Amino acid sequence: MICVSLGRARHARMIAEHKHLVEQGVKLVELRLDYIGRAVNLKRLIDDRPGPVVITARRRDDGGRWLKSEEERTMVLRSAIASGVEYVDIESDIADQIPRYGNTKRIISFHDFDGTPENLEDLHAAMAAADADIVKIATMANTFSDNVRMMDLARQSSVPTIAICMGEMGMLTRILAHRVGAPFTYATFSTDKKIAPGQLHFKEMQDVYRYDQINDDTQLYGLLGDPVGESFDPLVHNKAFAGEGHNACFLPLRVPEDDLHIFMDHARDIGINGLSIDPPHQGRSIDYCTQAEAAVAGIGELNTMALDDERAVGYNTDYRAAMDCISEVFELHADAEKPMQSMSATVLGSGSLAKAIVWGLRSKGCNVTIATKDMEQGNEIGLAHGCRVVEWELRHDFRANLLVNATDIGMHPDVDNSPFNADQLNELMVVFDTVYYPEQTLLIKHAKNIKCRVITGIDMYVRKMGYQYKLFTGKQAPLDVIRKTIKDATNPVQLN
Repeated sequence: MICVSLGRARHARMIAEHKHLVEQGVKLVELRLDYIGRAVNLKRLIDDRPGPVVITARRRDDGGRWLKSEEERTMVLRSAIASGVEYVDIESDIADQIPRYGNTKRIISFHDFDGTPENLEDLHAAMAAADADIVKIATMANTFSDNVRMMDLARQSSVPTIAICMGEMGMLTRILAHRVGAPFTYATFSTDKKIAPGQLHFKEMQDVYRYDQINDDTQLYGLLGDPVGESFDPLVHNKAFAGEGHNACFLPLRVPEDDLHIFMDHARDIGINGLSIDPPHQGRSIDYCTQAEAAVAGIGELNTMALDDERAVGYNTDYRAAMDCISEVFELHADAEKPMQSMSATVLGSGSLAKAIVWGLRSKGCNVTIATKDMEQGNEIGLAHGCRVVEWELRHDFRANLLVNATDIGMHPDVDNSPFNADQLNELMVVFDTVYYPEQTLLIKHAKNIKCRVITGIDMYVRKMGYQYKLFTGKQAPLDVIRKTIKDATNPVQLN
C-alpha cells in the first residue's frame, strides 16, 4: 500500500485534495496538520473523510512545520486518537505521553535529516517497546550501506516496520518497502511539493515501479550511477517489463563513486539481477566482473552487467547500439573484416560514449579524428586506438564521411546550441547525434536541412535498451514499446 503525504495551508484545500486522491485510487493519505496555516480544526478534516488517514503534526526539529506550542500539538494528536482515526504518527520521545485508545493504530516514528544512526537496532527495539503498532524510521542516506542496514532492519523485524532512507540515494528503500515487509510506504502527489527528500510521485510508484506488485519473485535490475534521478532508463525498462508481463522492476540506484565496493558487495543480497551502469562507475565496475565480452576490454569500460549467484558478466551495449546504427546507414556487410577502411569519421568528445564509438569504428577499419576540450582524456583514447586527436577549436578542419556528436551539447535544456557549425556540414556526410533529449537537436535539424543522412540519439538509445533487455531477460525486447516510451517522455510538447 502507498500512503500519500498531503500538506496544505488551508483546510478547504486539504479536504478537496484528500477527496481527489481517493478518487485517483489512493488507499491511505497522511494529513500533515503542521502545514495548516491557522488553528487546526480537526473535526472539519476528519468527520467526513473519504478514506483512511494517518494524522501527523510534525515538529520543526523533525522536519515539519509546527509553530504552535508542544502542548497544543500533543492535544491534537490525542484528539485524533479519541476521534477514532485509522493511524496517528507519534514521535518516539513523546510516545509515553499519548496513550492508546480505541482502534487507532500507533505509528511510533523517528526522523534524522542529517544521517543514519549507528545504533539502529537499539533505537528500533526501544520504539517497538513503546506500544507501537508500526515503527517508522526515516533517516538521511549518506552512504549506500545506510540503505542496506535499513532494509535489513525492516526485513528482520517482528513488529511491522517502515524503514526509509531519504534523499535520492535512498529511493530504492521506498520502492522496495513492501518487499522487505513494510505495511506501506510514502509518496507525494505533487511534483513541486515533496514532503520529504527523495519522495517519489504516487503515479510513478504505481504506474512505473508497480509498487504493489513487487514481491519476493520479482527480478530486480537497476541503473547504477551518480546521479540517476533525471534518467529515463527506469521508465523505459519498467514499461517494457510491464508490456511483456515480466515480473521485474528496474530501480534507480544512486551510488557515490567511493561506495561502489559497498554496493557490489551487497547487490546480490538486495536481489539485483542486472545493471545498467552510468558514470562514474563504467570503468571500475570491470573489476567486479567474473567475465566480460571482448569489447569491454577494448573500450576499457562497460555499461551493462548481468548477475546470477556466481557470475557477473560485463557488456558494452553503447558500442553495439552505435555500430548497429552506423552499419545500417552505410549498408556495411556484416561478413567484411574492415568494411570502413576507406572511410573517415570525426568524433566530438572524449567521454565514455566517445570511447565506445571510437573503438567500434576502429574495429571496422575507419580512420578517426577525435576533437575534444579535454586533451588529456582524448590523447588517452587516441593512443589506445590509433586515432588523431585535435583541440576542440579545430573540429571543422577535417573532411569526414561520418560526424558523431558524443558530447551533451544540445541536450535539454541546452537546446539552442550545436556542437558543429551548420555551414561546415555537407550533404555527403552522415551526421550522428547521440543526444536523444530532444531527438530533433539543433545539429540534427541543420543536417536535415542540407539533406544529410542522420542517426538520432533515439535510434541508438532504443537499440541500447533493447540489448540490455535481452541480456537481462533472455528474451527479445519489445522495441516498439521502448521507442514509444522514450519518444513520449522526451516529446517537447509534453515537456512544455
